[in-house]
Amino acid sequence: MGYRIENTTGVAVKDEPETIYAVFGGRHYNGGCCFDYGNAETNALDTGAGSMEAVYFGNSSGWGHGQGEGPWIMADLENGLWGGSAKAGVVPSMDADFVTAMIKGDSGNHWAIKGGDAAAAGLKTLYDGVRPDGYAPMKKQGSIILGIGGDNSDWAVGTFLEGLMTQGFSTDAADAAVQADIAAAQYGK
Repeated sequence: MGYRIENTTGVAVKDEPETIYAVFGGRHYNGGCCFDYGNAETNALDTGAGSMEAVYFGNSSGWGHGQGEGPWIMADLENGLWGGSAKAGVVPSMDADFVTAMIKGDSGNHWAIKGGDAAAAGLKTLYDGVRPDGYAPMKKQGSIILGIGGDNSDWAVGTFLEGLMTQGFSTDAADAAVQADIAAAQYGK
């Protein structure tokens, strides 16, 4: 079961920049599609590449994967889970009880993935570069989803603890401040 709101205001659409972060339970995941949080289609249908931009956490490998066995922080951009600009992404497997995951979609052909242990200081840049072929410009629609894919696929499991979607491509200083606040919350203690 997941959450979806289709009629929103203030959410990035088309190729507008946005930043999405979430804190996930790092031990509760599977290989199903798709435990997402972020921006998706407004009609619960797959409307093609670039019609969504959501942070994904899990070890699904059918639509893309990172390094190792997972779980990975990736982006669900529709018609693929991306850990870089290729289906075999550069993002490493995550090994933490609680994981901070961040997707940053800039205007134009640029995006980034950051992540790390939610209990530790600092985030690592896992990818920063061009979008996959066919995903620029983006065609974001502005619906908000949690725990499901853009087409309402609900085969994944996960634990969502907190998150935020905001317009604009956040600065490294803002990302560090967010992570410092997350670490101060002391998840699991």
